[in-house]
Amino acid sequence: MKLWGGRFTKNTDASADSFNSSLRFDSRLYKHDIAGSIAHARMLGKQGIISTEESEKICGALDRILEEITNGTLSFDSDAEDIHTLIETALINKIGDTGRKLHTGRSRNDQVALDLRMYAKEQINEIKSLILELGTALLEIAEAHTATVMPGYTHLQKAQPVTFAHHIMAYFQMFKRDTGRLEDCYDRTDVMPLGSGALAGTTYPLDRSMIAKELGFGSITENSMDAVSDRDFVAELLYCISMIMMHLSRFSEEIVLWSSGEFNFIRLDDAFSTGSSIMPQKKNPDVAELVRGKSGRTFGNLMSLLATMKGLPLAYNKDMQEDKEALFDSVDTVKQCLSVFFGMISSMKINKEKMLSASKGGFTNATDAADYLAVKGLPFRTAHEIIGKLVLYCIDKNMAIEELSLNELRSFSHLFDDDVYNNISAENCVSKRSITGGPAEETVRIAIEKGKSDIRKISNPD
Repeated sequence: MKLWGGRFTKNTDASADSFNSSLRFDSRLYKHDIAGSIAHARMLGKQGIISTEESEKICGALDRILEEITNGTLSFDSDAEDIHTLIETALINKIGDTGRKLHTGRSRNDQVALDLRMYAKEQINEIKSLILELGTALLEIAEAHTATVMPGYTHLQKAQPVTFAHHIMAYFQMFKRDTGRLEDCYDRTDVMPLGSGALAGTTYPLDRSMIAKELGFGSITENSMDAVSDRDFVAELLYCISMIMMHLSRFSEEIVLWSSGEFNFIRLDDAFSTGSSIMPQKKNPDVAELVRGKSGRTFGNLMSLLATMKGLPLAYNKDMQEDKEALFDSVDTVKQCLSVFFGMISSMKINKEKMLSASKGGFTNATDAADYLAVKGLPFRTAHEIIGKLVLYCIDKNMAIEELSLNELRSFSHLFDDDVYNNISAENCVSKRSITGGPAEETVRIAIEKGKSDIRKISNPD
């Protein structure tokens, strides 16, 4: 018989039971559910709502159930409606009617909200740790390549020379913002809802602050209806995950490009590549491609939850059961992607010579040539026009700007002198950009040291 079956005169149809059950996915909440139940039982005993002996008996039995589920001696009953009723049924089977007192002053609505918040807090910290590991790897790569010149791109067309370190540090900034978003999300998740009942609280003198303290929550919810119907924290975490996956996907796209024969900027380790079933020469960047592809499912999970929640009246509705599969899938996906991405970039080899060679093509020094003329007194727009014509001349001659003779350069402007060649070399184009946030070696080294400091602060906020 169902724990809620008192007013029913017949059993639920088997197909409705299966359709209604969430055990196949919410079983992963068993540790959180038991921890929440133990805290609730202790509070009931302290408040005299049940006796101290009953409270201790319940807590002891829940500890044994936790051990049994963990070691596999208590199997999940496929007939159970969800993990919450499975654990409560197991408790009643162990200690009889005393176990029935656990649910005093509690609804599954606030119980589920509690479990989900506890799970989300735990996963936020785990995801953040993985991002920090990735960030540390990025800093190490950047530190080794502050002098590795490569072409920077806009519109996927060569634009200006930068360094590989500068490029990598751009992704470091993205992932640092991701940790900030996760921390903000954690603050809004760190609110304890138990005691809200089904929607209207309870008449029992519960000590909600005691439960919050025992479970490590920073505060308690302020409105019982909002507490059981709020899934903002789930949507926010799904958004945070989607942003992380979007950043990983952009990075993956560049990994795919860089590892191609056309670019040949990097070589992926064999351990993070695959081959072809028909073409023996192939070495495919499948890890990067899969990360890129999996970003779509996390975006879909976010939109799925938003679409589910958008039309729901207060307070709890069964539709909200759909939050868990979306959350669990996105959490699993981002953690797996972060872990494998770390291994992939940590083991890849950088082709410095190819990057430098590529940076010298495509007129990436054209802006510096215009700046050269502007520094000598020519209005920048006039200098821009002259260099544009100069580039057109070079294209016709199949030459680079620096390959032209001084006489050829002076045919476009008398301001050109011998020092132009040094000024527009790829290395100098980079080194001159020492403005804060720029690609010059000393500037990037400062950014790397700040990045290390940022990671230490995020890892040890106290």
